Amino acid sequence: MTSLRRATRSDATTMHAIAQAAYAGYVPRMGRRPYPMDMDYDAAVAEAESWVALDDSSVVGFLVLVDEADAMLLENVGVLPSHHGRGVGRALLELAESRAVESGHSRIRLFTHVTMVENQALYERIGYVETHRGGDEGFVRVFYEKVL
Repeated sequence: MTSLRRATRSDATTMHAIAQAAYAGYVPRMGRRPYPMDMDYDAAVAEAESWVALDDSSVVGFLVLVDEADAMLLENVGVLPSHHGRGVGRALLELAESRAVESGHSRIRLFTHVTMVENQALYERIGYVETHRGGDEGFVRVFYEKVL
């Protein structure tokens, strides 16, 4: 059973480790490390709305949200590969949408790398619409939003 709670400073190291495992498979495809592998998780916990997913008492996934003026940005979501297919990612994505609504937003935004086609297919299946593609910080990204 997956449970969700706000991340604390003590979760930052685990969030970083999850990102390493969750995104490592994309490095050969992208030719470089994806941004989440090098994100400052201490800062994410301190400055953004960060959540963790637990399987029993072990952190197995995380979510980082940024409250923007016109939408909630789903900045980062990661799940340990050993927990793929168990509903952890879906629980985190549903939490992101509910937090956006609770924060007064009518839409949520996210972006992914153009080579992360599995993520793009998932986002489109659950109602996200591609808004544009473009270069950002040296990455070619696909930008999505979902009206809530």
